[in-house]
Amino acid sequence: MEIELLISDTNGTKAYLPAVEEHIEWSTERRGTPGKLSFKIVKDEILDLQEGAAVRMKVDGKPVFYGFVFAQKQDKDHLIEVTAYDQLRYLNNKDTYVYENKTASQLVQMIAADFSLNVGTIEDTEFVIASRVEDNTSLFDMIENALDLTLQNKKEMFVLYDDFGKLTLKNISSMYVGEPGAYLMIDEETGENFEYTSGIDSDTYNKVKLTYDNEDTGRREVYIAQDSEHMNQWGILQYYETMQKGENGQAKADALLKLYNSKTRKLRITNALGDTRVRAGSMVVVNLALGDVNISNFMLVEKVKHTFKTDEHLMDLTLRGGEFIA
Repeated sequence: MEIELLISDTNGTKAYLPAVEEHIEWSTERRGTPGKLSFKIVKDEILDLQEGAAVRMKVDGKPVFYGFVFAQKQDKDHLIEVTAYDQLRYLNNKDTYVYENKTASQLVQMIAADFSLNVGTIEDTEFVIASRVEDNTSLFDMIENALDLTLQNKKEMFVLYDDFGKLTLKNISSMYVGEPGAYLMIDEETGENFEYTSGIDSDTYNKVKLTYDNEDTGRREVYIAQDSEHMNQWGILQYYETMQKGENGQAKADALLKLYNSKTRKLRITNALGDTRVRAGSMVVVNLALGDVNISNFMLVEKVKHTFKTDEHLMDLTLRGGEFIA
């Protein structure tokens, strides 16, 4: 395995190939978090490391990470611990947007243009949001809200990520790792250990209540969807939310009930054989026997941490799929 890690100076005119100590970690999450690269390098007289410097990593010639230094910490042994994030880090900025008749894709493109972010493939989310007010909200939350509305109305999930320096938005149907007959599989041989939990303590709701204050009529509209059988079994677990103008209340309530009216099952796999194609939002085949349930299907990667050493590449995965919620 050949790892190439380059750090530029702040002007972008020089690139350094630093001596890396210990290991390199690259982690991504599906929602609201930028990609992160962390590593330790040896301080020398040549290296001029400054915040904002570009960081690029390739593994076996394949592009893996492109981002910028946001933090560094030095110890008495002249080792510098570096934290770099991809450009999704800039979506932590807050702002106020009022928009009408835009898809989530168009919102992403508008925000990217306003904040000078490089854009790559932006797939069409199709669902048009009639109107939306986002006041003093992070750019991440604005985009995630639009993607949530798309999921509720179109039953399609999209993933926002940085693809080696380019803001990318894809349907999860475009995120399968591998090809038919050669998909990446995680099983008992490729994963050293797994942690499986189930419960109704979080992200499980059997009653959904949505309200909307209609300024035209002066009345509060209430929309409810519920599952009486699960309410008798688990007690009332209620999801409550106020809506904005232009949302279909009953359709949204029904969609949320369908999404949350089940046990929350979580699966985490540690020290699986690493594959740089796997990022948060990827779809991988999982084949495991977990006692009360057996898995032999595609699952969505909610989080992944890759650890690179000289001759070893392992990854920890948090997965969801079917009743599994990360």
